[in-house]
Amino acid sequence: MKIVDIDLSPEQYHLQEQRRQAVARAMGLAESDIAGIDVVRRSIDCRRRNVMYHTTLSVRLQGEAEPMAAPVADPYRDCHDAPPVVIVGAGPAGLFAALKALQLGLKPVIVERGKPVSERKYDIAAITRQKHVNPDSNWCFGEGGAGTYSDGKLYTRSTKRGDVGAVLRTFVAHGAAPDIMLDAHAHIGTDRLSAIIASMRNTIEMHGGEYHFNTRVVDLVVSDGAVKGVVTTGGTIDAQAVVLATGHSARDIYQLFHRRGWLLEAKPFALGVRVEHPQELINEIQYHGSGYSRLLPAAAYSLTTQVYSSNHAVRQTGNPHGVFSFCMCPGGVIVPAATADGQQVVNGMSNSRRNSPFANSGIAVTVGLDDVAEKDVFALLRFQQEVEARMFHAAGDTVDAPSQRLTDFLRRRPSGTLNKSGYMGQCVNSPLHELLPKFVVDALIQGFKDFDRKMHGFVTEQASLLAVESRTSSPVRIPRDRLTLQHPQLQGLYPCGEGAGYAGGIVSSALDGMRCMEECAKRFESSR
Repeated sequence: MKIVDIDLSPEQYHLQEQRRQAVARAMGLAESDIAGIDVVRRSIDCRRRNVMYHTTLSVRLQGEAEPMAAPVADPYRDCHDAPPVVIVGAGPAGLFAALKALQLGLKPVIVERGKPVSERKYDIAAITRQKHVNPDSNWCFGEGGAGTYSDGKLYTRSTKRGDVGAVLRTFVAHGAAPDIMLDAHAHIGTDRLSAIIASMRNTIEMHGGEYHFNTRVVDLVVSDGAVKGVVTTGGTIDAQAVVLATGHSARDIYQLFHRRGWLLEAKPFALGVRVEHPQELINEIQYHGSGYSRLLPAAAYSLTTQVYSSNHAVRQTGNPHGVFSFCMCPGGVIVPAATADGQQVVNGMSNSRRNSPFANSGIAVTVGLDDVAEKDVFALLRFQQEVEARMFHAAGDTVDAPSQRLTDFLRRRPSGTLNKSGYMGQCVNSPLHELLPKFVVDALIQGFKDFDRKMHGFVTEQASLLAVESRTSSPVRIPRDRLTLQHPQLQGLYPCGEGAGYAGGIVSSALDGMRCMEECAKRFESSR
């Protein structure tokens, strides 16, 4: 077997004979010398006029035997009678912590405030039909967490945090397409994630793990500075360790810590809008009008810039605001992602085929303590809440989405009419340039102009803004020791994932969950 890195045109990549010809030329071989070609890794490069696939290929020559697939052993142990570890939250961090617990000989006891994934979908449908948000079962809360309904993007820069391949292999073992092992920016698709999450639950329960759905944690059992379990709406669950993986929107957990006098920190986050374009327009821009669109997936983009704010305090420090695209969803839709009535929040998602006529992405502005008047631990959380409430009122006290044409936003004028939208609800014509905080508006305007220089055509009458994209990450961090990953005041408590401020997406959350469980297992081992 020989490993070859080669750039291929879309036709060479997709048409087997052309691929064989290109590989033979690159290797100095005759086509007849090649017995088989397998893709190991792939990504699309749109930076040049001619769009190319960057590929890593495994080439098998004539006379070489096909590699035998190694037998796959069950990596999980029977943990029915093992020491229990409570895991609060069944999102990516919690699920992968639970699977790692089974590998390490610990019994995961998952406490989830929401419903199983098969039931959760009815509460999600009711948000737009009945204009009501169930605070325990919505786009963010319930089995699988927010990741279940956010396209299933599996890209992360957190490669130093753990084995990304292990996360991908776990998804494949539970029903994801093997192609996710190949793509540099892999995604699963919301339509497929539900079955995968249910398959993970089956694995956890089959090996001795427990689930407690519709159960909210209301306190921790603490004795002599150590956690001894959790108090839930269903009673007390005893355990010598608790992994706290509640996600970025479980604000009641932060209030619990504040009441109990346990350490919390304000954490910078980002806030902005969802920008929506026709997918054909993004394809045209990214693929340079080439005739290869039929051979290429719905085009994505990633944009970032630094701008100087109108905020005097920020200008004084000399630190610019970051403006960046976030959770870009090619061929996707926009969803109402609030976690309670009285809030308006938007997010994006795509199904596996990414076949919606719209492309959308969060465009967010970094927000820190310099941007708000008060400097206490909840200052940024209050800022987030105030903007979400303002957008809710602007939409007539509903989950409809305040919206404006991008070109009108740049001119700071109301829109006469709105574009068609893929929002799963109604759009309300709203002056976002007046409703959003001034420094956010100023930063977005500068950012959009820079993005149009990088992607000419990005600023267009066909583009819409929907507000507000505010759940990019948590504005509060639950601190933990750098080595043991335990809370400084609470031995046996492992703040984990996005809700604790240590991850930002499915893969990084999964990696953090696995790390926390590994440290938890060390603590159990040392106490024996």
